[in-house]
Amino acid sequence: MLLVGEGDFSFAASFATAFGNASNIVATSLDSQAAANVCLLKDKGCTVIHGVDATTMSQHPSLMHQKFDRIVFNYPHAGFPRTEHDILIKYRTLHKEVVRGFLRNGREMLTRRGEIHVTHKIGEPFSQWGIEELGREVGLVLTEKAAFSVSDYPGYENKRGGEGSSCRSSDTFPAGLSRTFKFAK
Repeated sequence: MLLVGEGDFSFAASFATAFGNASNIVATSLDSQAAANVCLLKDKGCTVIHGVDATTMSQHPSLMHQKFDRIVFNYPHAGFPRTEHDILIKYRTLHKEVVRGFLRNGREMLTRRGEIHVTHKIGEPFSQWGIEELGREVGLVLTEKAAFSVSDYPGYENKRGGEGSSCRSSDTFPAGLSRTFKFAK
């Protein structure tokens, strides 16, 4: 299982704790800073890789020759804009590019029967990202939309992400009504 955009690695830690072993998990983050959960994950056998861009991950030296049964990206995001106008126009396009790039790269990294899971808010303005359409654009088939609740993953804290102190990147955000979009080749 490949977990992308892990931030503080709390989602990976939730899995590792629930299963008692993480030897079949590769958890990645874009940031190179270590998180408190990294030690727990390594102790349970998880491979942790920093500096992985979801939009180019199939070319990352540590991942380029690997195939996965499951590739998971919870709440993909391009960062936070400065103004409401940016949210409505510029950043919607950037968010969609992050998801499209992730799906395109993930497709290359799937086993024959593998799945890509994208967990995403489904209310406005997030529904305008068109997750299902982005999957179709890169040759994936939507197999299921499943309800997602952060509370099902003890210890998981969804984070804002982004660069710089003004974006409050370590803050959690209200997940609200969310779905996991499951895609296959």
